[in-house]
Amino acid sequence: MSVKKLTLKKIFTQEPVGEIVLAQGWIRSVRNSKEFSFVVINDGTTQNNLQVIVNNNLENYEDISKLLTGACVGITGKLVASQGKGQSVELHAEKAVIYGGVPEDYPLQKKGTTLEFLRDIPHLRPRTNTFGAVFRIRHQLAQATHRFFSGEGYYYLNSPLITANDGEGAGEMFNVTTLNISKPDLLPKTKEGKTDFAKDFFGAPVNLTVTGQLEGEAFAMALGGIYTFGPTFRAENSNTPRHLSEFWMVEPEVAFFDLEDTADLATRYLKHMIGEVLNNCRDDLEFLQKFYKKDLIETLEHVHQAEFKRITYTEAIDILQKAKEAGEQFQFPCDWGSDLQTEHERFLTEKHFNLPVIVTDYPKSFKAFYMKQNADGKTVRAMDILVPGVGEIIGGSQREDDYQKLISAMKEKNIPEEGLEWYLNLRRFGSAPHSGFGLGFERAVMYMTGMTNIRDVIPFPRTPNNCK
Repeated sequence: MSVKKLTLKKIFTQEPVGEIVLAQGWIRSVRNSKEFSFVVINDGTTQNNLQVIVNNNLENYEDISKLLTGACVGITGKLVASQGKGQSVELHAEKAVIYGGVPEDYPLQKKGTTLEFLRDIPHLRPRTNTFGAVFRIRHQLAQATHRFFSGEGYYYLNSPLITANDGEGAGEMFNVTTLNISKPDLLPKTKEGKTDFAKDFFGAPVNLTVTGQLEGEAFAMALGGIYTFGPTFRAENSNTPRHLSEFWMVEPEVAFFDLEDTADLATRYLKHMIGEVLNNCRDDLEFLQKFYKKDLIETLEHVHQAEFKRITYTEAIDILQKAKEAGEQFQFPCDWGSDLQTEHERFLTEKHFNLPVIVTDYPKSFKAFYMKQNADGKTVRAMDILVPGVGEIIGGSQREDDYQKLISAMKEKNIPEEGLEWYLNLRRFGSAPHSGFGLGFERAVMYMTGMTNIRDVIPFPRTPNNCK
């Protein structure tokens, strides 16, 4: 009889009962008796473990029975309907191969371990139930992103990681250089005594990108609609559960879109991602709900089905001030001109509306230079999507397409024109209305998994004082 080499995911979805299969994976537990052993394995393709019955007449039974949690094996046997609870099928071993054993100091024992401990062994934590679930969901969200935007007719753009532009104007960038900065006395100097970057690899100061948006605008003005999906970098010294130094951004940019069009697109995208996870990752969601967020599935289903409420920033401030007058306690000010904080966003979504909320038309004073100015001279065509449990999950804007107004905004915010001439030329050479948004991918994964620390939803987190 031929042997089918199957992943555990295929075993549990196809359930080829009565067939001879080869199942491979890492041991989760071994329980021995006089005549046979129960060996539980998992290959990472599913939340479900496979129980293997190993009889003592197996040629290498003694070796198998002594294996510890974490050892890697390949077991060939007959797949049969399980008589026990919690699994539909089990494997009766006929042959077992030990690929790799583990010593007694293997750090992932059967007992529970803390997330803090697992962050110190990021190369092993994917083998746990928690991180297997998180990263299978992350994969589903990534694939859902490509399917959604491709289905909308937009083109995937690989924006550069190395750039001479500061897309956000915050100055929190990682410099890229081949100059030997460890020996400042040997650095080439200009006549003024400054570092001469003309002698550097790119002939000018460059940095790792903080956004793919600016380059995305150039391609949207040629291809109609694009999206970037790649790593971005920010040298912000914020060592919090919501900040990373290296993170991934999804940034669509669409020509001839206004703010309302972009809000509609962002709403459809968010609902599409939630639907993909609800439909394809149920086992993982149920596990994460059991151990990390008790209402995870209910929360996702609520947002997936909800009609998003739309209000202006001015209306949001009015709601918050009235709530404050009625006794609601806010740590941060909620006066007109102050940026909305997470506590304000969560009040709007969880207490006032009990719905996702789209807030538009923010004061230009704390928004980026490239956002389209409203006729009132005080606000810009910006929007944030707020969801219950988190607050802001998507931020976007209609971009300023008027050359003179963009020049004026750059001067107001002390953004130098040097290096951005090409960006300004997009407004000189056939300017068109266009709009887009950004979604921090790790923030979205946090929301979909119920994890509370952003370090737990990216494979190898880079944060201040940490680059393991």
